[in-house]
Amino acid sequence: MTKDTLNVGLDTDKNAIDIAIAEPLPKGEVRYYGKIANDKTALLRVVKRLQKDGRPLRVCYEAGPCGYAIHRWLTDVAGVTCEVVAPSLIPRRSGDRVKTNRRDCLSLAKLLRAEELTAVWVPDPAHEAMRDLTRARAAAVADLVRCRQRLGSLLLRQHVRYAGKPWTKKHRAWLGRLAFPAPAHRLLMVELLEALDQTQARRDRFNAHIAELAPRWSLAWLVDALQVLRGYALINATTIVAEIGDVRRFANPRQLMDYVCLTVSEHSTGERVRRGRITKAGNGRARKALVEAAWTYTHPAKGAKTTAAQATPALRAIADKARHRLSARYRKLRARGKLAPVAVTAMARESLGFIWAIAQAAAPAPAPHGRR
Repeated sequence: MTKDTLNVGLDTDKNAIDIAIAEPLPKGEVRYYGKIANDKTALLRVVKRLQKDGRPLRVCYEAGPCGYAIHRWLTDVAGVTCEVVAPSLIPRRSGDRVKTNRRDCLSLAKLLRAEELTAVWVPDPAHEAMRDLTRARAAAVADLVRCRQRLGSLLLRQHVRYAGKPWTKKHRAWLGRLAFPAPAHRLLMVELLEALDQTQARRDRFNAHIAELAPRWSLAWLVDALQVLRGYALINATTIVAEIGDVRRFANPRQLMDYVCLTVSEHSTGERVRRGRITKAGNGRARKALVEAAWTYTHPAKGAKTTAAQATPALRAIADKARHRLSARYRKLRARGKLAPVAVTAMARESLGFIWAIAQAAAPAPAPHGRR
């Protein structure tokens, strides 16, 4: 960043963009520039006006529901340095109780000038499309869980119980044969079963779409490589890669663990050390998939073999080491009195080290380390 770089903060919403600019230090002023429509033409017009006499710009805005379109307009079309910043890592004063778009863009401009903002990783359009597909599949799974809960609640209220394993084909046939005396209950059962079947069919279609598109994805090599690990079948592996991206951009496994925020919180002062739960400040979807996969390591390590079709000896060695190490760690933590969810979360954190190692071993070509 040169001495005459103009720092620009954008606060975006569905219809408008508020703009603030911060002149370089030491005596540069921070002022509100104005509001424009959330439109490519309007934004590029303002950028061109601010770039008069060839002055370099540095722009930032918060990650949010408006996506990365503004970032791509500025970087690809205007050639401007743009950062999408993590909202949870923006410094905020505890006593500040006033929040407006104008104040937010002014704050962003000042913090950008002070180098106090953390930029998020911006995926390319193809990666973003695959991530949207995996998130839509996760939403369908959540809808399916709610449908099952509604059915289970109805049966529980009517004291109707099923003796076998629930949510199998046999259980579904049993649900279809149920008959309630009240007409309202019969109609309700029909509607709930129809919603269940439709949601399950939608989830299965998403599974098929992911299976079809994943092999043609630029990170298909990483999805294939992760499947050597226990608990990482196609859907889970694709979800992890879609949410985190190419893990080779992290210099070491600890950076990857910090990115997913599977690290414990701490509130220590003086000689007193107090550690609590994990911070949960990172990608929640990736963290959920990692924890779900970690539950498979609660079973004994012996007898489990990799199911990946084309696993190299190096990848198999990493998978075998992960299988034995994580299973042993779970037993050790449980023997120390740790609750099962706590032990599994610790294994999920440690599994990121094996994921990083697999990415290094399976990489088709060297990739430079970039920012997170």
